[in-house]
Amino acid sequence: MDLGLDDSAALVTASSRGLGLASATALAEADANVAICGRDAERLADAREDLAATGGGDVLAVRADVTDPDDVARLVDETVETFGGLDHVVTSAGGPPRATFLETDEREWYRAYDLLVMSVVWTLERAHRHLLESDQGTITAITSRTVREVTDGLVLSNAVRRAVEGLVKTIAREFAPEIRANTVLPGTIETGRIEDLVDARLEEGRYESREAALAALTSEIPMNRLGHPEELGDVVAVLASERASYVTGASIPVDGGQLRS
Repeated sequence: MDLGLDDSAALVTASSRGLGLASATALAEADANVAICGRDAERLADAREDLAATGGGDVLAVRADVTDPDDVARLVDETVETFGGLDHVVTSAGGPPRATFLETDEREWYRAYDLLVMSVVWTLERAHRHLLESDQGTITAITSRTVREVTDGLVLSNAVRRAVEGLVKTIAREFAPEIRANTVLPGTIETGRIEDLVDARLEEGRYESREAALAALTSEIPMNRLGHPEELGDVVAVLASERASYVTGASIPVDGGQLRS
């Protein structure tokens, strides 16, 4: 299916690995020009090389920390300068540390807010006028199924990510009809984050083996398996495309049916 993204300009934040990279890959496969960013120079270079071999568009890799507003501004500006504009923004960020409420100190709350919420705010503030100039401006925020159902031991993700849902629902109305804005809610997908979760459950002594821990995770999923990163990336690409031209303000679960509502 032709998504109509060839020669468009897309920026994906926190995209040198994980779901951000999967989203950038799907956009590159649709022949969009894609800008990615990350803090680790070596990992970023590897991701750029992989993306450059993926599609027919250009790839820009910018070393940037999404919790630094100056870095975010530079990232958007370099993307626009390189590609001559900006059509699609996909916001992503690594998850905050696992912890319960009583294990979490005040500074960790502020750090999580900068990582998950302010990174989106700073990106969209800088990108808005460029998206407005596009004839296909879109915003897609990668959040988590935890905005609907909490996960034990992830108090920061459970609480703070909900602000992104509210933000995107609001701007979907404020920026319409020129710009569409949606969120995707990934469930249990094969990423380093899930590996960390499995390791934590093993350390807690909840399971005797990695296989048992993984089996417990998949037993909660109607599809009876973990998701693949590219399955999330494909949804992101479709939401950015003209095939989703009447979709805005939506929250799309990509979780194998795990959410109950």
